[in-house]
Amino acid sequence: MSKADRPDQPGAKERFDEEKATATVKGAGTPDLDAGIKAIKNVMKTLPARPGVYRMHDAKGDVLYVGKARALKNRVTNYTQVARLSKRLQRMVAQTRSLTIVTTRTEAEALLLEAQLIKRFRPPYNVLLRDDKSFPFILLREDHDFPQVRLHRGARRTKGQYYGPFASAGSVRRTLNALQKMFLLRSCSDGFFRGRDRPCLLYQIKRCSAPCVGRISTEDYEELVADAKLFLAGKSTGVQQKLGTQMAAAAEKQDYELAAIYRDRLRALTYVQGSQTIHAEGLGDGDVFALAEKAGLVSIQAFFIRGGQNWGHRAFFPKGTEGVELDEVLTDFLMQFYEEVPPPARILVDRDLAEAELVAEALSERAERKVELSRPQRGARRKLIDQATRNAVEALERRMAESTTQNRLLRELAETFELDGPPQRIEVYDNSHIMGTNATGAMIVAGPDGFVKNGYRKFNIKSNITPGDDFGMMKEVLTRRFARLAKDDPDRAKGDWPDMILIDGGKGQLSSVMEIMEEAGVEDVPVVAVAKGPDRNAGRETFHLPDGRELTFPTNAPLLFYLQRLRDEAHRFAIGTHRAKRAKSFTGSTLDDVPGIGPTRKRQLLMHFGTAKAVKSAALDDLERAPGISSAMARQIYDYFHPRG
Repeated sequence: MSKADRPDQPGAKERFDEEKATATVKGAGTPDLDAGIKAIKNVMKTLPARPGVYRMHDAKGDVLYVGKARALKNRVTNYTQVARLSKRLQRMVAQTRSLTIVTTRTEAEALLLEAQLIKRFRPPYNVLLRDDKSFPFILLREDHDFPQVRLHRGARRTKGQYYGPFASAGSVRRTLNALQKMFLLRSCSDGFFRGRDRPCLLYQIKRCSAPCVGRISTEDYEELVADAKLFLAGKSTGVQQKLGTQMAAAAEKQDYELAAIYRDRLRALTYVQGSQTIHAEGLGDGDVFALAEKAGLVSIQAFFIRGGQNWGHRAFFPKGTEGVELDEVLTDFLMQFYEEVPPPARILVDRDLAEAELVAEALSERAERKVELSRPQRGARRKLIDQATRNAVEALERRMAESTTQNRLLRELAETFELDGPPQRIEVYDNSHIMGTNATGAMIVAGPDGFVKNGYRKFNIKSNITPGDDFGMMKEVLTRRFARLAKDDPDRAKGDWPDMILIDGGKGQLSSVMEIMEEAGVEDVPVVAVAKGPDRNAGRETFHLPDGRELTFPTNAPLLFYLQRLRDEAHRFAIGTHRAKRAKSFTGSTLDDVPGIGPTRKRQLLMHFGTAKAVKSAALDDLERAPGISSAMARQIYDYFHPRG
């Protein structure tokens, strides 16, 4: 077997026999059923009756389909019996010009390899898990005296405990928010931790114990970490009892400040326990899947249960399901899904799978422990299946009912940038100045109903920054914005916190913004930076994400047009605010700063004296003779411009 045919994942234990057969019909141009059958028959001559995986290629060599078989010869032979094939499979055979065969020791190994190759090649005739983004985990690091807790995606190379998967980044952020309230663990980076000489905002709002500046000992912090591990393992009852005992002991000693801290942590824990919308006591670690189908569209609802706790749910809409039996759709989905996510001990499904035992065997081999696959018939687990089924049906109905452009765009936005759901509040920031003068910042707001004009805000840059320092301007704007949010709505109950932030800029601007937000103690608001394309061409923008990824869109993509409108509206508002400030500076006068001088008196003085300079140099008697100016006001104006020594 060639290197390209081996599993991608390090340490994979699949053992494949190095047997490979390829047959190609050269010169085949347009799709031709006879040519496809001929290519298949050429391969059949050398096929063994052994387990394995086959790949069907078109004339260009692109993979059309990946399949597995218990006996390769028998399975591939079926494709030559055209009358028994569906129209979809007939089209596939007509496009086939070559096959690649890989034999395996067992059918379970073939099933695992099939899922790996489908994920790698994404063939058009396979059922595909469309949402193949990496799933988020919570990482509790163990390589620091004061372990950090944070969201993690990708390869699990950092030393520590990984908890997941979670349904979305939003599910992780909610859990991290709860962990901060309950256990006061730090979420900042090591660099930020080392650079502190005073506690950050999170300490002030009682969401961190400030180990960076010695507000907690190593031993006490280790105790918090141990409690957090128990909570994440589903043993929150013991943590709750411990907090209750500590609160009572502190109150008995009349240490009411400490008792209040334990009380707040206990309240946060109780809230989290009460907010579990999915009750899975007794399930331990398990995933629940249910499928709904209508008008050719398939929805699969997944619930993620770890330690008996709900870690979120997500709806998937696989493609390539036309003409495929629903149990086969679910089987293919499960194998692709667990290509990236470690299988839990139990998997509950809403229907009987023809290859249930084979799937369980393959997943057990991947997990290196027993994985149970079952369809519950009664009891609490059946209720979970029923709940997942209802969610699958509702998700499918919502998908089909979302016909308005705005809803589709927000849903696509959420999927593209891995938000928890369609954002209800998007904040877009931009700055405007000319050579650093009259610097202003601007924020616009958009949501399901379009632009929210009454949510727009302008910021007069007050700090002394270097002219043209866009980073410094953005720092002041965001610092002021989130300081106000933390003060006015610390629990985020009013709907004023953004679900997403869009900024105008590239990698440098994004990096600066992420540092600003970390310093402000805000780490759970998704941020995207939009950089102009080459030669500042609209349509060639690059979208930068905090994890280093860069996204681009086709020039005619509706989502790109929407993001451009957001960016352009922020730019328009920023420029308008800047121009108004600049115009005011051009038309302003020294009279504006005189106490008691309003627009009417200013106009009267200018009409009488002609210029503000003449008013400034006028004698007291001249000021008293001006229309509408009393003796007292004249004295006030004169004293302002001629202060007594």
